[in-house]
Amino acid sequence: MAKEKSIYTCSECGGTSPKWLGKCPSCGAWNTLVESVAEGASKNRFQSLAKSQPVATLSEIEASDVDRQPTGIDELDRVLGGGIVSGGVVLIGGDPGIGKSTLLLQALDSLSRSMPTLYVTGEESGAQVALRSRRLGLDGSKVRVLAEINLEKITATIDAEKPAVCVIDSIQTVYSEELSSAPGSVAQVRECAAQLTRTAKGSGTTIVLVGHVTKEGALAGPRVLEHIVDTVLYFEGDTHSSFRLVRAIKNRFGAVNEIGVFAMTEKGLKGVANPSAIFLSTHGDPVAGSCVLVTLEGTRPMLVEIQALVDSGGPSPRRLSVGLERDRLAMMLAVLHRHAGIACFDQDVFVNAVGGVRISEPAADLAVMLAIQSSLRGKPLPRGFIAFGEVGLAGEVRPAPRGQERLKEAAKLGFSVAVVPKANAPKKPIEGLTIHSVERIEQAIDLARSL
Repeated sequence: MAKEKSIYTCSECGGTSPKWLGKCPSCGAWNTLVESVAEGASKNRFQSLAKSQPVATLSEIEASDVDRQPTGIDELDRVLGGGIVSGGVVLIGGDPGIGKSTLLLQALDSLSRSMPTLYVTGEESGAQVALRSRRLGLDGSKVRVLAEINLEKITATIDAEKPAVCVIDSIQTVYSEELSSAPGSVAQVRECAAQLTRTAKGSGTTIVLVGHVTKEGALAGPRVLEHIVDTVLYFEGDTHSSFRLVRAIKNRFGAVNEIGVFAMTEKGLKGVANPSAIFLSTHGDPVAGSCVLVTLEGTRPMLVEIQALVDSGGPSPRRLSVGLERDRLAMMLAVLHRHAGIACFDQDVFVNAVGGVRISEPAADLAVMLAIQSSLRGKPLPRGFIAFGEVGLAGEVRPAPRGQERLKEAAKLGFSVAVVPKANAPKKPIEGLTIHSVERIEQAIDLARSL
């Protein structure tokens, strides 16, 4: 009997190699090649794509806005760009137990009242799904359930049931008979996702794929998985906390970096209408080392409290940040020393964004610096104080995008004093908000000391 031929496939990009290599020749990633059995060519796998499509001029193609169907969960609709799109494919990933299946079951139950829905589970039995639905209070749910991991049977069921929305939980458990590799392998995940995507585009069914994540937090499987689908959502948050964030990383039908905020309750995930309340501490009196930042997540301005603790360090002082970039913190401390005369070279500096939110935009620089100087001096900033703005290496304070919306959000929540870049100062005064515009970091530090 002939020995089966092995092939090595990259778990990051899906590239192949006839022998094992430490470095993937396609994407350059290290230690990502996984051995699998080489698949023989199948004559019938792509027959549906054999018919050539006519070439059309771009200006002659009729373009219209896609119709969206709201899911009934406002925060999820915000992340999706307004609702689900017919024929769209959504990939949602997150840590085990964070609430992916719970949220999707709630959304399917809401959608089932107006359209046919199908929930395909490969990790649980139908009885387990029914038990969870009872626990969530979804009595009398019309969601159709299929416990199956065979791709061919799943696609046949989709053709027979003709659901408007179908959830596959999860893509790593599905396997195709065309391939001999095990479920969850690079080849199986890539092939099953491609087949389901073709099914969605051909039938108009919206398919939601649940994906596992690695210990680093990235979606398991080949990187091509994220390229195939239309929308990629990430579930974020600590399983020990009651709050969850759903973030859009890719969206062909809406804006990216939109976030939805949910609270985990006994009856499932509930949307949080005012997420700023989560990320603001409830101090009785102002405390040193605290500054409120108005950050932007997609199209939503949110208020987040930045806390800094400066304490005497040893010969090797530590710089630790949670929710902010550590390298950027080191850069900001250098700018404070050079341009504002605030030295922290012999101090431990800890910076934290309250509520577990991750802030990646540079507009947080000014709030972080003001929190650091407040902690170092032991003097709190005044009540109702906010700040935002990017600080450059030359000490200049640069404007942040959509500054007007940030200021209006702060005024709506009762904040009264703002320090912002000069370019973000509004032409018309905002009621209830005193705005101080600055051009350099030393001006901002002097202003904070005088308030």
